[in-house]
Order: sequence, then C-alpha cells, then structure tokens
Amino acid sequence: MKYPVVIHHDVGSAYGVTVTDIPGCFSAGETVDEALENTKVAIAGHLEILAEDGELAPAASAIQAHLNHPDYADGVWAYVEMDITPYLGKSEKVNVTLPAMLIRKIDDAVAAGKGKNRSAFLADSALRALG
Repeated sequence: MKYPVVIHHDVGSAYGVTVTDIPGCFSAGETVDEALENTKVAIAGHLEILAEDGELAPAASAIQAHLNHPDYADGVWAYVEMDITPYLGKSEKVNVTLPAMLIRKIDDAVAAGKGKNRSAFLADSALRALG
C-alpha cells in the first residue's frame, strides 16, 4: 500500500513527516531520505498496534484528498510504500468458488502486473473493498 505523506521543513530544524491516512503517525529526520525511512518504521509501529487490536490497516488515499487541508499547506508530498500483509495475521488456505470467466480475468490482471499472484490480487481487492 502506498501511503501519502507530507514533509515539512523549517530552517534550522529536522524534516517532519505526517502520514495523512494514519492518525497520530508522524516521523522526522535530518534529511528527507532519513525522514522517509523513519516514516516506514513509524507506520510499521502503528500497523502493529492496530493488528494487535484486531483492526485493519487504514486505506491509503490519493494525495489529492488532502491538498486543501490547512495543516499540510506548504508541504512537499510523497508516497511511502508499505507491505501491510505482515499486519493481517497468518495466512489461511480457503476454498473459494468463482465463475470461470472471473478467474480468467483475475489471472489476466495478475499476468499484466496487477498482483504477485491470484491470492495476492484477491487479498488486495478485498482490502480495498473493506476500506
């Protein structure tokens, strides 16, 4: 999942990062690169706490959804990519019955690069549908 983040920097201070879709998730660093790496650690910590509470990772929105927020004025936007699967619990094998045409369409989408495999595609689709 690619989370939008906004980076602020005041002269004489560290680069501050806000993860807009995860309330209370902030980070900082002496350089932009360090701040973004530290942001991955901050996101991982938040997702771990959510998982312990039985909650799903928040859905990532588009940067466009946050552009008019006054707290993010004058910030620089970026995305931080996170693999959220470690925070979803252990994998379980299930039987799913789907129409043959739908399976072919899913397999075509995976072949076109829209997922690592059929299971990953279905899991990503379910997460998006669940918000």
